Amino acid sequence: MKTKELSKSGQGQSVEKECFGKKLDVLRQLSESSGDKVPLSDLLVSLFYSLYNTSARVQQAASQAGHLFRCGRKRKESETTNQFWRTYSGKTTDVLQTPQRRLVYESSDKSLTLQNAGRFSVNRFILFNDALIHAQFSSHHVYPLATLWVEAITDITASSNQYGIKVTTPEESFTLLASSPQEKAKWLRAINQAVEVVLTGEGSGAGVPAVSRTASYVFCKDLRLKDASYSGRWLSGKPHGKGTMKWPDGRTFTGTFKQGLEDGYGDCKMPNKLLDKSDRYQGHWRDGKMHGFGTYKYATGQVYEGSFHDNIRQGHGMLSSGKLIGSSSSVFVGQWLQDKKMGYGVFDDITRGDKYMGLWVDDQRQGNGVVVTQFGLYYEGAFSNNKMMGTGLLVSDDDTAFKGEFSDDWTPNGKGTLSMSNGDFIEGLFSGEWTSGLKITGTYIKPNLYEPDKESTCVLEVGRLAVPPEQKWRAVFSECWSRLGCEAPGRPEESRRAWEHIAVTLTTGRRDSPELLSRSQSRVLEKLEVIPQHTGPVTAARYDVIRRYLTKACETPLHPLGWLLETLVTVYRMTYIGVGSNRRLLQQAVEEIKSYLRRIFQLVRLLFPDLPDEGVVIHTDPKGSSETNQQGWLVSSSTLLLPVLLPRLYPPLFTLYALDKEREEEVYWDCVLRLNKQADLGLLAFLGVQQKFWPVSVSVLGEKQQVLPSTKDACFASAVETLQQISTTFTPSDKLQVIQRTFEELTQEVHALLEGNFLFSMDDLFPLFLYVVLRARMRNLAAEVSLIEDLMDPSLQNGELGHMFITLKACCFQIQQEKTT
Repeated sequence: MKTKELSKSGQGQSVEKECFGKKLDVLRQLSESSGDKVPLSDLLVSLFYSLYNTSARVQQAASQAGHLFRCGRKRKESETTNQFWRTYSGKTTDVLQTPQRRLVYESSDKSLTLQNAGRFSVNRFILFNDALIHAQFSSHHVYPLATLWVEAITDITASSNQYGIKVTTPEESFTLLASSPQEKAKWLRAINQAVEVVLTGEGSGAGVPAVSRTASYVFCKDLRLKDASYSGRWLSGKPHGKGTMKWPDGRTFTGTFKQGLEDGYGDCKMPNKLLDKSDRYQGHWRDGKMHGFGTYKYATGQVYEGSFHDNIRQGHGMLSSGKLIGSSSSVFVGQWLQDKKMGYGVFDDITRGDKYMGLWVDDQRQGNGVVVTQFGLYYEGAFSNNKMMGTGLLVSDDDTAFKGEFSDDWTPNGKGTLSMSNGDFIEGLFSGEWTSGLKITGTYIKPNLYEPDKESTCVLEVGRLAVPPEQKWRAVFSECWSRLGCEAPGRPEESRRAWEHIAVTLTTGRRDSPELLSRSQSRVLEKLEVIPQHTGPVTAARYDVIRRYLTKACETPLHPLGWLLETLVTVYRMTYIGVGSNRRLLQQAVEEIKSYLRRIFQLVRLLFPDLPDEGVVIHTDPKGSSETNQQGWLVSSSTLLLPVLLPRLYPPLFTLYALDKEREEEVYWDCVLRLNKQADLGLLAFLGVQQKFWPVSVSVLGEKQQVLPSTKDACFASAVETLQQISTTFTPSDKLQVIQRTFEELTQEVHALLEGNFLFSMDDLFPLFLYVVLRARMRNLAAEVSLIEDLMDPSLQNGELGHMFITLKACCFQIQQEKTT
C-alpha cells in the first residue's frame, strides 16, 4: 500500500502527522482490513466522522484568520485616519473628528471638485465611513451616508473630458467633477460601498445601495422643515412612504409621504400654546396639505369630521361643539365652502333646544329654512342675516298657525293670517314676539258660520316654504360622484372610469386597513373589486346579479355607494331625531327619502347604463336561474334600493309617523282594547261575520278543541300571528307580503272549514279580516298603513297586493269609527 510505504520514511511521517494526525491509525486499519477483522463499514464511518471534525477545525481556523484580517484592516484604517488628521489643515478639525469616524477616500489631490465652483474657492471632499464631508477653508458641510444618493453623469459638456457624479441629499443636490474616468469610477464605487455598509451593516460586493431605504435625518436648511427630524422611508433624497416627522414646536406627523410632502393617510398633532393642548387631525393629505376626508379635533373641544381642501373645510362635514351637558353644545352637519357653512345644512343647538334645517351663506342662516323647538314650535320660511325675516309660516303644538311677514326670530311684523285649531282665523296686521304676545289689527272670521267656502290653509301648506328635497345634501352626492371619477350625472360614457375607480378604492382600502376587516369582509371586498359584465341587454338573471351586487356594495363603507348610504343615514338621523322628531316634518322626511332613491338610481344607471327605465318589467327566462323571481323583476329605484336604505332610516321615520297619527292611534287603540274583551264567537257576531265562517273547532298544540261561547283568542290564530309580523318588517313590499300571507292563511282556514272551494266576496271577506286585525292588536296600525301608502311602489297600487292593502286600510278606519253597545 502507498500509505504504508510512505509511513516508513521520515518525510512521509511528517506529512502523515500534518494531514491526518491521530486519524492515521484509522487509515492503516482500513488499508490492512480483511474479512475476519474489523468490518469495513465501521472503518468508513469512523473515517468520515474524523474528516467532519477536521473540517470543523478548518472552518474555525478560517474564521480566526478572517478575524485577524479584519482586525488588521481596522488597524490600518485607524492608522490611515490618524495620519489624515495629522496632515489636515482645516479649521473645523475638532468638530469633524470623532472616535468612530474612519477615512475611506479623500480628494486632497483635486481628483474631485465641485461643479461651477469659483476660481479661488477651496473645495475638498472627504469620504468617511459615516458621512461625506465638503470642506472649505473656514466651513464644512456634513452629509450623512444613510441619506446620500449618488449616480453617474456622462459628459457634463460635449467638449470636456471631465466626468460628473450627481449627489442628492435631503436638502440639496449638486454635481461633483472627477478628473478622469478612473477617478469617477473609484469615487462612485467608494461612496456606494460606504453607503451600503451604513444601511445594511455589511457590503454585498455589488456596491449599489437601495434607492428606497429607511433612515433618519434632521433638517437644517428647508424653511418648512427647519430643525424637524424625520424617521421613515426615503426615495432619492425625499421622504417617501411611511414615516414620522417631528418639529421643534411639538408638531408631529405620522403617516404617508410622497416626494417629501405629506400625501395619503396621516395623523398630525399640532400644539395650541394658548390652551396648553393640541389640535389633532387624522385623515387624508395631498401635497403637504389636509385634503380629502378626515377628522379634526380642536384643542377647544370642537370636532370636525368631513372633507378638506388645501387645509380648509370644504365639502360635506359635521362640526360638533361642546358636550351634551355643556353650556354651548351644538352640532352642524352640512356643506362647507372656504371654511364656512355654505349651502344646505342642519344646525342642532342642543343648549337652546331648537334645530335649523335650511340654507347658509358665510356661516349665517340665509334663504329658506325650517326651525323646530323642544316646545313644539315649528317655523318654515325665509331667513336673512341669521334671523327669520320675510314670508314665513309658524305653527304651535296646538295647531295655532300664523302665516305672514317676520322681522326677527319668532316676531311677526306685517300682514298675515292667524289660524286657530277650531278653524277660525284672523286677517290683518301683526306685530310683537310670538311667545310674549301679539298686537293685532284685523278681522276675526268664523268660516263655519259666515263664510263656509273661505278657510285658512296655513296648516295644510306645511312644507311649501322649506328647502326642496333635491337641494338637500348636494355636497354628499357630489362627493360620491367624485369618488367614482365623474363630475355629474348624465354622462354614461364614464361608466368604465367609474368601475376603475371602484376597483382602486376597494383595493387600496383592503391593503391599507387589513386589521379592520374580518375574513368575511375581505372576501366581500374581493368580489366587489371584480367589475361585473355590464354591457348588452339586461336579462332577469343579470338584473338579479345587479340587485345582489348593489346590496353588498351599499353594505360596504369602503365602496363609494356604501359610503354614500352610510353618510345619508347619518344626516337623516341627525335631522329627524331629538328635536327633529316633530310630526310636521313627516312629509319632508318622506320626500327626502324619495329624493335619495332618485339620486342614487342615477348613480346606478351610471354603473349599469343598459339598465331599463323605471317601470319596465324584465320577464324571467324559463331556462334561467331558479333563484330569480318567477314573475320577473320590476325595474324601479324603490325595489332596488329601498330594501337596503329604509331599514337604516326606519326608527326616526316611523317615530314621525307615530307622532303624526298619535290622536288617531288613541281612538283606535281604545276601541281595540274594548272589543278584544269579547269572546271569539261574540266578536264574530258583533262584526257581522256569517255563521258559516265561524269555526266549530280549533287546533291547539296539535289537538282539536271545540269552540265554546267562552273561547277567546283561538279562532283564526294562524292568520292573526301572521299579520302581527307586519311590525317586524321595514319596507312597504315586505309589509305587503305579510298582508298577502295573512289573506292566504285566512283563506286556507275558511276552505278547511267549508270543506270545499269557496270564492270570497268583499262583503264576506271584510268583516272576517276585520276580526283578524282586531285580534292582532297592532299598536301603531295607522302609522303602518300610512308608511305603506307613502312609500309603496306605484305599480302595486292597482294589483292584488294593492286591493289587500286597501282592505287593511279600511279596517283601520272602521275600527276608529266603531261604536260598541
